[in-house]
Amino acid sequence: MIKTLLIKSIGTYLNTLSFVSKPYAANKALALFIKPRAGKINESQSEFLATSQQEILKYNEHSIMTYYWPGTKKTILLAHGWESNSARWKNLINLLKQKDYSIVALDAPAHGNSGSKTFNALLYSEFINTAVKHFCPEIIIGHSVGGMASVFFQNKYQFNGIEKMILLGAPSEFKDVLKRYKDMMGYNQRVSEQIDCTIVERFGSRPENYSTAKFVETINASGLIIHDELDKIIPYNDALMIKNNFKNSKLVTTQGLGHSLNNEVVSNYIFEFIED
Repeated sequence: MIKTLLIKSIGTYLNTLSFVSKPYAANKALALFIKPRAGKINESQSEFLATSQQEILKYNEHSIMTYYWPGTKKTILLAHGWESNSARWKNLINLLKQKDYSIVALDAPAHGNSGSKTFNALLYSEFINTAVKHFCPEIIIGHSVGGMASVFFQNKYQFNGIEKMILLGAPSEFKDVLKRYKDMMGYNQRVSEQIDCTIVERFGSRPENYSTAKFVETINASGLIIHDELDKIIPYNDALMIKNNFKNSKLVTTQGLGHSLNNEVVSNYIFEFIED
């Protein structure tokens, strides 16, 4: 209740501010949207990640923390989601290690031990590209916005070595993600429209042009989409939109596993797919 009131009060403040300066209000609103409140690594997570070979890569002025567990089989790159970090993959990594895969995980911008004060999926896709060029994985697994950023990466760079892509609870349309944020904050039309204009100014394109469902059309890798029917964060319909455009892909629908999909049932679907 207190959190809801705080959110609404911030929205009301920025709505009022928009009548003084729309660009200033929109910049403040966008700053809230792109700055994660969580995702740093705690002590227990750090202990697990210390079992890896850690290496810092660079993209422009940003540092990219990577974690590598070598094996004799194919290399799998793991890209986590919003307000998370590479330790979220602990259970899956331990199972993959048992099967002797080589595993790479990276922390997203402004998450874990990676650099940048803010996050966006385009920057994340550049982090992924940097890691892919360095480790040359054959398989990518992305959770939530990590799945979206993985698709953005492959659409742009068409890395030939990628044979399979697994998207877990991935959002389809950035405009829908943005709309849910606007609705949650209660922004008026002045702030909402100016946010879209600011995004065009910063990134060169309107929010509706950043679409996982559209970008997968260019991807030739085999795809596995896993999404929970009752996902409260990213609607199940997003998975259907992605599946409709992702050639050579299949959709697995779960019930009761939520958005995290951090479950042995999901791991079994992943193993079946990568070992096929």
